[in-house]
Amino acid sequence: MSVRRLAKDQPASFTFSAATLKQVKWWLTKYPAARKQSAVLPILWLVQKQEGWVCEPAIRQIAEMLDMPVIRVLEVATFYTMIQLEPVGKVALIQVCGTTPCMLRGANDLMKVCKDKIGAKDKLSADGAFTWQEVECLGACSNAPMAQINDYFYEDLTPETLAQIIDDFKAGKAPKAGSYAGRHSSEPAGAITSLTDPALYDGSKAAKLTLPNLPEAETA
Repeated sequence: MSVRRLAKDQPASFTFSAATLKQVKWWLTKYPAARKQSAVLPILWLVQKQEGWVCEPAIRQIAEMLDMPVIRVLEVATFYTMIQLEPVGKVALIQVCGTTPCMLRGANDLMKVCKDKIGAKDKLSADGAFTWQEVECLGACSNAPMAQINDYFYEDLTPETLAQIIDDFKAGKAPKAGSYAGRHSSEPAGAITSLTDPALYDGSKAAKLTLPNLPEAETA
């Protein structure tokens, strides 16, 4: 496991936005008061969605909110690699899967594109707009090679399609997520040969759910 540390440069303070704080309070209702520390990971994620990364002042504020030692929150933040501990690109965080299926299908070529167009791995681009990382399996092996960009999966990539995606982000566009080989979901490459009826997938054949008549609860 790699060593993960907080960024050297930290802001002086952190403040929850009103929208984020509303979501934090919702998450806190999901747990009994005595177990509110269970909300630490969702709250770390909400901080990241607000700021793009998680800073030390935010970790301290979460610890105070959840009555946790700061080191306990730090342990969670450093354990889960989905939590970014340094500032990342404001336009796109590109996470290229480098695990075996993607590697065999050309992940190294995708990483070269990222290096050529963005710069060094795990570092902000010169304009602060992009960061790229190599990550472990993202669970889309049948659509390899692939990358997660911000919150979405971009699959069946080639060096050419990834280069175009990066250029589109630079131009202020919103490249579509999903397969870049024209596939729907994880269907076989090329035309499907079985279960070809679209009605199998549009919900029209699903039986409506009806609940049985349950007896009324007895009263003492």
